Amino acid sequence: MAKYKLGAVVAEFNYEVTSLMLERAKAEAEFLGAEINHIIKVPGVFDMPLAIKKMIQRDDVDAVITLGAVITGETKHDEVITAQAARKITDLALEYDKPVAYGVTGPGMTELQAMDRIEKGRDVVDTAVKMLQRLEKI
Repeated sequence: MAKYKLGAVVAEFNYEVTSLMLERAKAEAEFLGAEINHIIKVPGVFDMPLAIKKMIQRDDVDAVITLGAVITGETKHDEVITAQAARKITDLALEYDKPVAYGVTGPGMTELQAMDRIEKGRDVVDTAVKMLQRLEKI
């Protein structure tokens, strides 16, 4: 049985990237003796906070990981999306006293750069597990 139970909120926008991030996350969780026991897919990064809030309230979720890729378009939309999502995601971790690891890449990247960053899926699981371990000591 896994020591830590993780929820994952995954953006469907740029799913060719985020699906690979999710596979990396699952493999890393297994390697660390954790388990991603709940996955919810949301349309995009901007839609993550409500799903995180629902996930974080579950008794069988110790921490939540987020997986998204915000690729630059013709406007500064990518900057607005990531800034707003990051702020609210941080607020939720503080409000519910559970780690929410930020695994969203961007802004300011191309699709090729996004593909080069799929290991963020592994890194975000490492972050969540480290936070859980360290918070146990407080």
